[in-house]
Amino acid sequence: MAEYLPKYCRNKLTMQLVPLVTLQQKSIALIFANYLQSLDIEAQVVASASDDQGWAVLCAADNLERSHSEFEQFIANPHHQKYQQVAWAQGHSVKINNNGNFLQHVKASFIDQAGPFTLTIFAFCWFVFAATFLVFFDASFNLLKFNMAGDLSQTFAQPWRLITPALFHFSILHIAFNTMWWWQLGGQIEKVLGLKHILVLFLLSALLSNFAQFFVSGPDFGGLSGVVYATVGFVWLYGHLNPGRGIHLSSSIIGFMLFWLLLGYTDFMPINVANTAHLVGLLSGLGYAFILSQKR
Repeated sequence: MAEYLPKYCRNKLTMQLVPLVTLQQKSIALIFANYLQSLDIEAQVVASASDDQGWAVLCAADNLERSHSEFEQFIANPHHQKYQQVAWAQGHSVKINNNGNFLQHVKASFIDQAGPFTLTIFAFCWFVFAATFLVFFDASFNLLKFNMAGDLSQTFAQPWRLITPALFHFSILHIAFNTMWWWQLGGQIEKVLGLKHILVLFLLSALLSNFAQFFVSGPDFGGLSGVVYATVGFVWLYGHLNPGRGIHLSSSIIGFMLFWLLLGYTDFMPINVANTAHLVGLLSGLGYAFILSQKR
């Protein structure tokens, strides 16, 4: 699939762009070139001059070694979410030929792009949703809501209520939207930084956003949105402060999420939106990203 170009080609450092690798599929070459550009590495895809008629990826000479390292990671797992994010943002196809079983590939990609904790929270949310609307109805919400009495006494007596509102969702669109972003962004954080940081971010953002929303609107709220906005803020700021660390969120997605946040404060939304939880979650993610970056 990939063929490294001769060493003498790599040593032409006087050129602004030098050949890095030749690929048979143009779509894959474009995905990788776009990913290099997202890391502020100048890259370009051109038709190969060799007899195999493939596609050559050119990169900046002064970033050749780093580009080579990034390619090794890319070719080992071209379906990773960080590459597809960039491809979606740039509007290029993410089609990669695969002769294996399609369902097995989807399952492997789903599991590979998120860690155990991210997948566990994902599964809990869907389990609670299914149990609520198929069997238990209001009983599930009463068990998981922030409190039943309208004050904090019962919440502290039943401490799980500090977190569990994040696991409850009110509609299929609500849970689909939240769990998709949690899997994508939370999975990215866990895969790159490890279990500790995604666990801290989840607990911190769930606690702060739940408390804030309770004080503003009372206990009748639910959803993973506060945590999702925390992952948005974290990936955004951490990726900006630590380029090349493998955590990245395109500006178009950031713009969409911020637009959705602001839209919740208007009268255009036909449903009640937990705006306070969204905002506090975003700020908690930004704060945690800043703290981690300062420690590094």
